[in-house]
Amino acid sequence: MPAKKPPAPVAPKTPESEKITINMGFVDLGNIDLLVAEGFYSNRTDFIRTAIRTHLAQHADVLRQAVSRKMLVLGLQSFSVEDLEAVRAAGETLQIRVLGLAVIAPDVPPALAAATIESLTVLGALHASPAVKAALAGRIR
Repeated sequence: MPAKKPPAPVAPKTPESEKITINMGFVDLGNIDLLVAEGFYSNRTDFIRTAIRTHLAQHADVLRQAVSRKMLVLGLQSFSVEDLEAVRAAGETLQIRVLGLAVIAPDVPPALAAATIESLTVLGALHASPAVKAALAGRIR
């Protein structure tokens, strides 16, 4: 009877959003609650997301130009041990620029990250181990 193969490792699921906290004045908060009570929005979060999307849409041209000028990768960019080993084997380093989410796999050793990542600019969120973040602290902009 052939030996069973071990199950393939399951990559951790990347969250689809990042939680933020804001402070608001009581009158603004009351106005939002009134709009929710009147049925304009389903809840406070719905109002805040709608307001943010409206403002981002108003500035879409400026955002598009800035993304192009700064050479940012939009969306999710992830780096595994294999990716960074290939960079090291090629004798290169990375200048990572992301608007969205940058993920450095949890099993990436800090020394490998430090040897292969020259600079890291993330507008959005960076998911990496505390040790990798510490190793790259002077390179994160």
